[in-house]
Amino acid sequence: MVQRSLLYSPGDDRRMLEKAVETAADTVIFDLEDAVAPASKEGARRTVRSTLDALDDPVPNVAVRVNPYDLSGQADVDAVVGDVATPPDSVLLPKVNDADPVEALHDQLADLGASDVGIVPLIETAAGVLSADDIAAAPGVTAVAYGDQDFTADIGATVTDDKTESLYARQRTVVAAAAAGVDAFDTVHTDIEDVAGLREQTEFVVELGFDGKLAIHPNQIPVINEAFTPASDELEWAEKVLAGQERASEADAGVFTVDGQMIDPPLVERARTIVRRAEAAGIR
Repeated sequence: MVQRSLLYSPGDDRRMLEKAVETAADTVIFDLEDAVAPASKEGARRTVRSTLDALDDPVPNVAVRVNPYDLSGQADVDAVVGDVATPPDSVLLPKVNDADPVEALHDQLADLGASDVGIVPLIETAAGVLSADDIAAAPGVTAVAYGDQDFTADIGATVTDDKTESLYARQRTVVAAAAAGVDAFDTVHTDIEDVAGLREQTEFVVELGFDGKLAIHPNQIPVINEAFTPASDELEWAEKVLAGQERASEADAGVFTVDGQMIDPPLVERARTIVRRAEAAGIR
Protein backbone atom coordinates (compact mmCIF):
# COMPACT_ATOMS: atom_id res chain seq x y z
CA MET A 1 0.00 0.00 0.00
CA VAL A 2 1.19 3.50 -0.84
CA GLN A 3 1.76 5.52 2.32
CA ARG A 4 1.91 9.18 1.40
CA SER A 5 0.65 10.55 4.71
CA LEU A 6 1.12 9.07 8.19
CA LEU A 7 -0.81 10.77 11.00
CA TYR A 8 0.23 10.55 14.63
CA SER A 9 -2.53 10.36 17.23
CA PRO A 10 -2.03 10.23 21.03
CA GLY A 11 -2.49 6.72 22.36
CA ASP A 12 -4.21 7.79 25.56
CA ASP A 13 -7.16 9.50 23.84
CA ARG A 14 -9.69 7.01 22.47
CA ARG A 15 -11.79 9.69 20.80
CA MET A 16 -8.82 11.11 18.89
CA LEU A 17 -7.71 7.63 17.80
CA GLU A 18 -11.15 6.91 16.40
CA LYS A 19 -11.29 10.28 14.64
CA ALA A 20 -7.81 9.77 13.16
CA VAL A 21 -8.91 6.55 11.47
CA GLU A 22 -11.67 8.52 9.73
CA THR A 23 -9.27 11.02 8.14
CA ALA A 24 -7.78 10.81 4.65
CA ALA A 25 -4.40 9.69 6.02
CA ASP A 26 -2.95 6.61 4.35
CA THR A 27 -1.65 5.43 7.73
CA VAL A 28 -2.68 6.35 11.27
CA ILE A 29 -0.09 5.97 14.03
CA PHE A 30 -1.36 5.29 17.54
CA ASP A 31 1.41 6.92 19.58
CA LEU A 32 2.63 5.49 22.88
CA GLU A 33 5.84 7.53 22.96
CA ASP A 34 6.13 11.33 22.78
CA ALA A 35 2.40 12.06 22.76
CA VAL A 36 1.84 10.29 26.10
CA ALA A 37 3.01 11.51 29.51
CA PRO A 38 5.08 9.00 31.52
CA ALA A 39 2.35 8.55 34.13
CA SER A 40 -0.18 7.73 31.41
CA LYS A 41 1.79 5.05 29.54
CA GLU A 42 0.04 2.03 31.03
CA GLY A 43 -3.39 3.52 30.46
CA ALA A 44 -2.42 4.36 26.89
CA ARG A 45 -1.53 0.74 26.24
CA ARG A 46 -5.00 -0.31 27.34
CA THR A 47 -6.60 2.40 25.22
CA VAL A 48 -4.64 1.45 22.11
CA ARG A 49 -5.32 -2.25 22.69
CA SER A 50 -9.07 -1.76 23.06
CA THR A 51 -9.21 0.61 20.09
CA LEU A 52 -7.36 -1.86 17.86
CA ASP A 53 -9.77 -4.63 18.80
CA ALA A 54 -12.77 -2.38 18.10
CA LEU A 55 -11.67 -1.34 14.62
CA ASP A 56 -13.86 -2.70 11.85
CA ASP A 57 -11.72 -3.04 8.74
CA PRO A 58 -10.29 0.50 8.79
CA VAL A 59 -9.48 2.15 5.48
CA PRO A 60 -6.02 3.44 6.47
CA ASN A 61 -3.16 1.29 7.63
CA VAL A 62 -2.85 1.34 11.40
CA ALA A 63 0.54 1.49 13.10
CA VAL A 64 1.65 1.88 16.71
CA ARG A 65 4.69 3.86 17.80
CA VAL A 66 6.07 2.16 20.87
CA ASN A 67 8.66 3.55 23.27
CA PRO A 68 12.38 2.90 22.71
CA TYR A 69 12.98 -0.84 22.82
CA ASP A 70 15.49 -0.70 25.67
CA LEU A 71 12.99 1.21 27.83
CA SER A 72 9.39 0.01 27.68
CA GLY A 73 9.20 -0.82 23.99
CA GLN A 74 9.24 -4.57 24.47
CA ALA A 75 6.38 -4.40 26.97
CA ASP A 76 4.47 -2.09 24.61
CA VAL A 77 4.72 -4.67 21.84
CA ASP A 78 3.50 -7.45 24.12
CA ALA A 79 0.49 -5.28 24.99
CA VAL A 80 -0.50 -3.95 21.56
CA VAL A 81 0.52 -6.89 19.38
CA GLY A 82 0.54 -9.99 21.56
CA ASP A 83 -2.61 -9.21 23.56
CA VAL A 84 -4.91 -8.04 20.76
CA ALA A 85 -7.20 -9.84 18.36
CA THR A 86 -6.37 -7.41 15.53
CA PRO A 87 -2.69 -6.40 15.64
CA PRO A 88 -1.50 -3.21 13.92
CA ASP A 89 -0.10 -3.34 10.41
CA SER A 90 3.27 -2.08 11.63
CA VAL A 91 5.25 -0.96 14.67
CA LEU A 92 7.26 2.27 14.68
CA LEU A 93 10.42 1.88 16.75
CA PRO A 94 11.90 5.21 17.90
CA LYS A 95 15.48 6.36 18.46
CA VAL A 96 17.10 3.43 16.70
CA ASN A 97 20.90 3.75 16.81
CA ASP A 98 21.78 0.45 15.13
CA ALA A 99 20.18 -2.75 13.89
CA ASP A 100 20.21 -4.57 17.26
CA PRO A 101 16.83 -3.38 18.61
CA VAL A 102 15.24 -3.95 15.22
CA GLU A 103 16.47 -7.54 15.19
CA ALA A 104 15.23 -8.01 18.76
CA LEU A 105 11.81 -6.66 17.80
CA HIS A 106 11.70 -8.93 14.76
CA ASP A 107 12.38 -11.94 16.99
CA GLN A 108 9.73 -10.82 19.48
CA LEU A 109 7.12 -10.44 16.73
CA ALA A 110 7.97 -13.93 15.49
CA ASP A 111 7.53 -15.31 19.00
CA LEU A 112 4.13 -13.61 19.19
CA GLY A 113 3.09 -15.17 15.88
CA ALA A 114 3.01 -11.72 14.28
CA SER A 115 5.80 -11.89 11.70
CA ASP A 116 3.56 -10.13 9.19
CA VAL A 117 3.58 -6.96 11.33
CA GLY A 118 6.03 -4.59 9.67
CA ILE A 119 8.80 -2.70 11.46
CA VAL A 120 9.45 1.01 10.81
CA PRO A 121 12.62 2.20 12.60
CA LEU A 122 12.86 5.92 13.32
CA ILE A 123 16.27 7.32 12.43
CA GLU A 124 16.59 10.36 14.69
CA THR A 125 20.06 10.32 16.20
CA ALA A 126 23.57 10.82 14.85
CA ALA A 127 24.34 7.16 15.48
CA GLY A 128 21.15 6.16 13.69
CA VAL A 129 22.05 8.19 10.62
CA LEU A 130 25.50 6.59 10.45
CA SER A 131 23.91 3.12 10.81
CA ALA A 132 21.03 3.81 8.42
CA ASP A 133 22.17 1.17 5.92
CA ASP A 134 22.18 -1.63 8.51
CA ILE A 135 18.92 -0.43 10.06
CA ALA A 136 17.04 -0.31 6.75
CA ALA A 137 18.31 -3.76 5.78
CA ALA A 138 17.43 -5.40 9.12
CA PRO A 139 14.88 -8.25 9.07
CA GLY A 140 11.23 -7.27 9.14
CA VAL A 141 11.78 -3.64 8.14
CA THR A 142 9.19 -2.35 5.67
CA ALA A 143 10.14 1.35 5.85
CA VAL A 144 12.40 3.78 7.69
CA ALA A 145 11.43 7.22 8.94
CA TYR A 146 13.56 10.27 9.60
CA GLY A 147 12.91 12.25 12.81
CA ASP A 148 14.23 15.81 12.64
CA GLN A 149 13.53 17.16 16.12
CA ASP A 150 15.57 14.56 17.99
CA PHE A 151 18.29 14.48 15.35
CA THR A 152 19.00 18.21 15.34
CA ALA A 153 18.98 18.24 19.15
CA ASP A 154 21.36 15.28 19.22
CA ILE A 155 23.96 16.98 17.02
CA GLY A 156 23.43 20.45 18.49
CA ALA A 157 22.36 21.95 15.17
CA THR A 158 20.72 25.32 14.72
CA VAL A 159 17.32 24.71 13.16
CA THR A 160 16.81 26.89 10.08
CA ASP A 161 13.81 27.55 7.86
CA ASP A 162 15.38 25.87 4.84
CA LYS A 163 16.51 22.81 6.89
CA THR A 164 20.03 22.70 5.45
CA GLU A 165 21.23 21.29 8.79
CA SER A 166 19.25 18.08 8.18
CA LEU A 167 19.81 17.61 4.44
CA TYR A 168 22.57 15.02 4.91
CA ALA A 169 20.46 12.99 7.35
CA ARG A 170 17.47 13.06 5.02
CA GLN A 171 19.55 11.95 2.05
CA ARG A 172 21.19 9.16 4.06
CA THR A 173 17.76 7.92 5.09
CA VAL A 174 16.45 7.92 1.51
CA VAL A 175 19.54 6.22 0.10
CA ALA A 176 19.56 3.56 2.82
CA ALA A 177 15.87 2.84 2.23
CA ALA A 178 16.32 2.62 -1.53
CA ALA A 179 19.30 0.28 -1.17
CA ALA A 180 17.26 -1.99 1.12
CA GLY A 181 14.17 -1.84 -1.08
CA VAL A 182 11.93 -0.27 1.58
CA ASP A 183 10.01 3.00 1.84
CA ALA A 184 11.34 6.22 3.39
CA PHE A 185 9.15 8.63 5.37
CA ASP A 186 10.07 12.22 6.18
CA THR A 187 9.76 13.96 9.53
CA VAL A 188 6.81 15.96 10.83
CA HIS A 189 6.29 19.66 10.17
CA THR A 190 5.69 20.98 13.66
CA ASP A 191 4.03 24.33 12.82
CA ILE A 192 0.41 23.32 12.29
CA GLU A 193 -0.61 26.77 11.05
CA ASP A 194 2.21 27.00 8.48
CA VAL A 195 0.46 25.50 5.48
CA ALA A 196 2.77 27.16 2.94
CA GLY A 197 5.85 25.90 4.77
CA LEU A 198 4.44 22.39 4.95
CA ARG A 199 3.68 22.40 1.23
CA GLU A 200 7.17 23.67 0.36
CA GLN A 201 8.87 21.14 2.62
CA THR A 202 6.78 18.24 1.36
CA GLU A 203 7.38 19.09 -2.29
CA PHE A 204 11.09 19.23 -1.51
CA VAL A 205 11.23 15.78 0.11
CA VAL A 206 9.24 14.34 -2.79
CA GLU A 207 12.10 15.55 -4.99
CA LEU A 208 14.63 13.95 -2.62
CA GLY A 209 12.95 10.58 -3.08
CA PHE A 210 10.86 10.14 0.06
CA ASP A 211 7.73 8.01 -0.25
CA GLY A 212 5.64 9.70 2.43
CA LYS A 213 5.62 12.19 5.28
CA LEU A 214 4.64 12.07 8.93
CA ALA A 215 1.96 14.45 10.23
CA ILE A 216 0.75 15.65 13.61
CA HIS A 217 -2.62 17.17 12.68
CA PRO A 218 -5.43 16.07 10.34
CA ASN A 219 -5.33 19.45 8.56
CA GLN A 220 -1.86 18.58 7.27
CA ILE A 221 -3.04 15.46 5.46
CA PRO A 222 -4.55 17.08 2.32
CA VAL A 223 -1.36 19.10 1.73
CA ILE A 224 0.86 16.04 2.08
CA ASN A 225 -1.37 13.83 -0.07
CA GLU A 226 -1.50 16.46 -2.79
CA ALA A 227 2.29 16.81 -2.88
CA PHE A 228 2.71 13.06 -3.28
CA THR A 229 -0.03 12.84 -5.93
CA PRO A 230 1.33 12.88 -9.49
CA ALA A 231 0.39 15.65 -11.88
CA SER A 232 -1.59 14.66 -14.96
CA ASP A 233 1.43 14.93 -17.27
CA GLU A 234 3.48 12.71 -14.93
CA LEU A 235 0.76 10.08 -14.93
CA GLU A 236 0.44 10.26 -18.72
CA TRP A 237 4.20 9.70 -19.05
CA ALA A 238 4.14 6.80 -16.58
CA GLU A 239 1.31 5.06 -18.41
CA LYS A 240 3.17 5.42 -21.72
CA VAL A 241 6.28 3.93 -20.11
CA LEU A 242 4.43 0.93 -18.69
CA ALA A 243 2.66 0.33 -21.99
CA GLY A 244 5.99 0.56 -23.81
CA GLN A 245 7.59 -1.78 -21.29
CA GLU A 246 4.88 -4.36 -21.93
CA ARG A 247 5.43 -4.15 -25.69
CA ALA A 248 9.20 -4.37 -25.21
CA SER A 249 8.82 -7.47 -23.06
CA GLU A 250 6.66 -9.15 -25.68
CA ALA A 251 9.32 -8.34 -28.27
CA ASP A 252 12.11 -9.46 -25.91
CA ALA A 253 13.71 -6.00 -26.10
CA GLY A 254 15.84 -4.60 -23.29
CA VAL A 255 15.25 -0.88 -23.73
CA PHE A 256 12.73 1.24 -25.61
CA THR A 257 11.81 4.88 -26.13
CA VAL A 258 8.89 7.06 -25.06
CA ASP A 259 8.54 10.46 -26.70
CA GLY A 260 12.17 10.23 -27.80
CA GLN A 261 13.45 9.35 -24.32
CA MET A 262 15.39 6.12 -23.82
CA ILE A 263 13.67 4.07 -21.10
CA ASP A 264 15.62 1.62 -18.95
CA PRO A 265 14.60 -0.41 -15.85
CA PRO A 266 15.08 2.44 -13.32
CA LEU A 267 12.68 4.65 -15.27
CA VAL A 268 10.19 1.79 -15.49
CA GLU A 269 10.29 1.48 -11.71
CA ARG A 270 9.80 5.24 -11.43
CA ALA A 271 6.74 4.93 -13.67
CA ARG A 272 5.32 2.18 -11.45
CA THR A 273 5.75 4.41 -8.39
CA ILE A 274 3.87 7.25 -10.10
CA VAL A 275 1.02 4.92 -11.04
CA ARG A 276 0.80 3.52 -7.50
CA ARG A 277 0.59 7.04 -6.07
CA ALA A 278 -2.06 7.99 -8.61
CA GLU A 279 -4.11 4.94 -7.67
CA ALA A 280 -3.79 5.79 -3.97
CA ALA A 281 -5.06 9.28 -4.75
CA GLY A 282 -7.99 7.90 -6.72
CA ILE A 283 -7.03 9.66 -9.95
CA ARG A 284 -6.43 6.44 -11.86
